[in-house]
Amino acid sequence: MEKEKETTKNEELIDETIQEEVKTNNTEATETEETPAAPTAEELLAEAQARIAELEKDRLYKQAEFDNYRKNVMKEKTDLILNGGKKVLESMLPVVDDFELALQHMGDDTDANALREGVELILKKFLQVLKSHGVEAIDTTGKDFDTDFHEAIAQFPAPAEELKGKVVDCTKKGYTMNGKVLRFAQVVVGV
Repeated sequence: MEKEKETTKNEELIDETIQEEVKTNNTEATETEETPAAPTAEELLAEAQARIAELEKDRLYKQAEFDNYRKNVMKEKTDLILNGGKKVLESMLPVVDDFELALQHMGDDTDANALREGVELILKKFLQVLKSHGVEAIDTTGKDFDTDFHEAIAQFPAPAEELKGKVVDCTKKGYTMNGKVLRFAQVVVGV
């Protein structure tokens, strides 16, 4: 029994010795390792201020870039509004020239047929100019009444059953430009 007590005592001593050695090794290791020092408040403040200055500079740059973009877009819009119809108006100038020539020759010529032919030629030329810019007359003769293209200004009793709901007469021509209505055709509808 004494041997057992002695063995247990030796084991306890060995355990205590091992534990003390581990503690000293840990303490020595902790003392020899350099832990990074925590940044001071002044260092943190300096880093934050540098980051703020960088972000402010970036914001100012982006704001200036956006202002330049906005100014360019406004200038382009203004130019487009002021000069957008230039091409159309230039193409109408020959028609104006023809009207002026017709007026000059009206006093010389007493023939009504010649005057009529001259005006018809000018109208034909003008309609060609409009067509070259995508403007076309809306066809109304005998068509079904369509609110997308026609404006009913009156209703008239249809002379025949097949004319009910159809355009009986057109009082003012309508026009489209590239498929969109410029002016609705004013029509009389059969009922």
